[in-house]
Parts: sequence; structure tokens; C-alpha cells
Amino acid sequence: MEKISIYVDVQNIYYTCRQAYQSSFDYNKFWAEVTDGREVVSAFAYATDRGDKKQAEFQNILRAIGFTVKLKPVLNRHDGTAKADWDVGIALDIYEQAEKCDTVVLLSGDGDFDILLERIKKRFNTGTEVYGVQQLTSVLLIKQAKKFISIDQGLLLKRHTVS
Repeated sequence: MEKISIYVDVQNIYYTCRQAYQSSFDYNKFWAEVTDGREVVSAFAYATDRGDKKQAEFQNILRAIGFTVKLKPVLNRHDGTAKADWDVGIALDIYEQAEKCDTVVLLSGDGDFDILLERIKKRFNTGTEVYGVQQLTSVLLIKQAKKFISIDQGLLLKRHTVS
């Protein structure tokens, strides 16, 4: 049975689905699709912690599905901007887990991960699948993935719009 590890850049998936479809990603449907006939070695969802009740409920749903949720507080800068970037944490976790699975499944459109996918293929011969909103996913990331799965209406919550 193929062994997979799943990594979700929650903020990236939230904002790209909202921008492209005015809808939310269906994590239950995704989980059923990606795990069918496969063994899950690890599954991580990387999110920000704003101390928001609705966000905490969503994170509990992710845990119930099977994800380990990793949280990072939002840092408010002196200039008024905010930052809560998980790229380095995601990259380190993928690199550390890559030799323990056959395929890394990454949910993100962030082009910064293309070098990582190339490296784990060369170093560990680990396959890669990327799920992302096609028009908002880096072409470099798509090219580097062994398989790219476009997030479309089939992986969105039905009749639910994000306000």
C-alpha cells in the first residue's frame, strides 16, 4: 500500500479558494479522495492562531478528520502589517518526513516549495502531488510536482460562500 504524508498550507488554500471561487475548500472530501487505498504516515495542517472561536472550531474539525494542526501566532509589525508565514516550518517537516513515505501531498500554490519538491525527489526518490487552485498556483510548483491536482468545484463546499 502506498504511504503518503499530507501537508496543508491552510492560509494559502483558504485565500486562493476564496479568491477564485468565493467558496471554501472541502477538507472531508479531499481526505476521502487522497487517502483512498493509501496509508497515511502523517498529515499536518499549518494555520495561524488569532484566538478566534470560529477558527478554533475549524481547527478542531481538521483534527477530527485526521490532521495534526500546527499553529503559529500572527505577528503584528510596527508598520501595521501582520505576518504568520509557515513556509519554513512546512519545508522542514516535509524534508524530515520525505524518506518515510512514498508520496508527499502538498496543498499550496506557493512557488517557494518548488525547490523542496525537486530536492526530496533527488534525495529520497519521494513522489509529489500538489493540490492548488490552478490559476493561482506557481507554474514552477506545478512543473516540479509529479502530479498536479487542480482544486475546482469538486473539492469545494457546496453552496457555501465566504463573506
